[in-house]
Amino acid sequence: MNRAIALALGVSLISLGLAASSAAAPAKAVVAADPNVRQPNWRPPKNAWGQPDLSGMWTNVTLTPLTRDLRITDKLTLSPAEAHAKERFFTEALAARDAEADPNTLPGNADDKAKDAKLISARADFASAGGDVGGYNTFWLDPGTHMLDINGQFRTSILTTPNGQIPPRKSGGAGGGPGGFRDVYDSYENRPLGERCISFARNAPPPMLPNGYYNNNYQIVQTGDSVAIQVEHIHDVRIVRLNDHHRTDGIRSWLGDSVGRYEGNTLVVETTNVPQANNFMGSWKNLKVTERFTRISPTRINYQFQVEDPDTWDKPWGGEYNFSPLKGIVYEYACHEGNYALPAILAGARRAEQDVATAKAKPGAD
Repeated sequence: MNRAIALALGVSLISLGLAASSAAAPAKAVVAADPNVRQPNWRPPKNAWGQPDLSGMWTNVTLTPLTRDLRITDKLTLSPAEAHAKERFFTEALAARDAEADPNTLPGNADDKAKDAKLISARADFASAGGDVGGYNTFWLDPGTHMLDINGQFRTSILTTPNGQIPPRKSGGAGGGPGGFRDVYDSYENRPLGERCISFARNAPPPMLPNGYYNNNYQIVQTGDSVAIQVEHIHDVRIVRLNDHHRTDGIRSWLGDSVGRYEGNTLVVETTNVPQANNFMGSWKNLKVTERFTRISPTRINYQFQVEDPDTWDKPWGGEYNFSPLKGIVYEYACHEGNYALPAILAGARRAEQDVATAKAKPGAD
């Protein structure tokens, strides 16, 4: 028997053996584990410094709102059937609002109002994005397609407070500073940081919250002595110093002062010294935010946050969600390129002032 024949015969015998083995023991159906459920025997990979590997491109996009919509439910969780039904409803409402409109009909017609009503019943903040002058229409929204799934439970809010709401503020609690979208219009310096492309407070300073609209993407880079968290929205990068102390020199950087440590497979980050201009719901001077990043599966990072300020709330409160892999990379967010919003806002204010002055100058005006 020559070598070629022997080799062919060997391959044939191996193939027959594999086929017989498959016939004798049919393969069992493999049930994929839910990536949102902590697997007891799974251990996160470690990086070159022996830390749990959190690096990569991630997104926290979710259809689940920050606070529970008590018009719909007062429950913490939904059944899978209820969650999937809401996902379909949200998707259909967004698609209906994005559908091509008849150019011969006026905005605000009965069809528009019906579409808006459906969208508002799903997520009022989605509709408001296109409600004001200069607001985005729903084509630009990227809220994802899934409700928040935490350890196999579909949550009705990101917040984990008993009623899914932000706790009431203390009477006389600390007030906020510049940053609201209805600030004065005298100068660009009075406008919010987001309009000025300095920082988008809901994404970068902790707690990092899905903004409900778009650009809910992040890149995490780890080193031996720090962790960098790059935020797509307005290109912020927060540097977390490991095993360090908070600064005491009174300087408050835009994103606060973040110090981290590893507790087992969890990265714990505490942030203080938040500036007034980037206040969180009015709290800043004595605000402390504690975040916990835990890799729970190959494709999920569980993110938990706790907010505390004894001058503002009676007790700490917080919430959680899961990061999932971003299908792509985080590109530069060139915020000011082609951005005419800020000069247009100020020009509109000057025109409004001029109109008032003109009206007052007319004969018979009060």
